Amino acid sequence: MFSIIQAAGWPIWPLLLCSIVALAVAIERLSSLRARRIAPPNLLDEVISVTRSSLPAPDVVNKLAENSVLGAVLATGVRAVIADPRISEDSLQDVFEAAGRAAVHRLERYLNTLGTIASAAPLLGLLGTVIGMIEIFGSQAPTGGNNPALLAHGISVALYNTAFGLIIAIPSLMFYRYFRGLVDAYTLDLEQAAHRMVPHLLRFTATRAHPEAR
Repeated sequence: MFSIIQAAGWPIWPLLLCSIVALAVAIERLSSLRARRIAPPNLLDEVISVTRSSLPAPDVVNKLAENSVLGAVLATGVRAVIADPRISEDSLQDVFEAAGRAAVHRLERYLNTLGTIASAAPLLGLLGTVIGMIEIFGSQAPTGGNNPALLAHGISVALYNTAFGLIIAIPSLMFYRYFRGLVDAYTLDLEQAAHRMVPHLLRFTATRAHPEAR
């Protein structure tokens, strides 16, 4: 393997760097985008059950925020109602939307990097091949005394870059699409949870309890 890397020349080194970065991003996202860290299945029902009769204490809200990404979004809404018992429905929805956008931004972390590697790796491989071909033909004698076997070997070595670029790009693109699908699914879960929590939390606001106060 090391001999192939040496034969491919310096253009393969950026590809090696891309492969390391792509592998690191894939492992990090596989760990970070697990369901229990983003949106545990029963968390919303548990929060609604706990807050059915009254709002929780601050320490309970803090534990909820540390539970998961969904927990942080729900805790933001609960804190908004605790801080302003007269909060309106529109304002509470704005609070959830802002928290949701921040959460989605965290979920998309490093995905642009992975997508860029998936797009750039084949181009880097092609660049390495073109440079190798230029060096091969530039080193040939103009008198016509070329060795076909040596020329064929040089071309095959130059193609290592293209092959390596595709080897990096294909799994990177697959992981990018997979993670993008996960983020879209989690985004939908966060939106649905916020829609359920807004009317539930409005029961504890003065504006809902006393409509004439509006």
